[in-house]
Amino acid sequence: MTLVEQTREALAAVPTFAGGGHALSLERDGLRLTCDLTALDTLACEFTRLAMRADQLATASIEELKRLSETLAARLTYLLEPISPVEVDSQQCVVQLRSNPPRRDADRTSYYELLVRRGGELSLCRWTKQAGDVRLSLPAQVTREVLLRLVGDFAAVAVG
Repeated sequence: MTLVEQTREALAAVPTFAGGGHALSLERDGLRLTCDLTALDTLACEFTRLAMRADQLATASIEELKRLSETLAARLTYLLEPISPVEVDSQQCVVQLRSNPPRRDADRTSYYELLVRRGGELSLCRWTKQAGDVRLSLPAQVTREVLLRLVGDFAAVAVG
């Protein structure tokens, strides 16, 4: 059973809910997936963070992480906005990707942020920032199908 299939089964086992929280935590073949769900119904879900840790990326170089980030950006074309690398921190060995361009409303900007870190972690969150305020976490709203596709794409990129 693949990690995508495990995720599908785990979602099917969770009763639908809104305004609460449920943490998915799954492992398969050196990959550990966590997803902090804030809502789930028969079609879609909301999550504040989707993360995958891959053992084989634990000692990846910054160059490997940059290549992995570019591969992810090319694959994740189905999100609300396209993402692309915006910053590479060689000292911390982290590549940051964001929506490019972000979604802009009258006085609010919303965007995805994907971090690729040494230690083998990929994490996806959604943020919003109103003019003059600090940024706040915003649950990402996706269909179950898109969530499963994210899990599959994270896994495919993580294992090469």
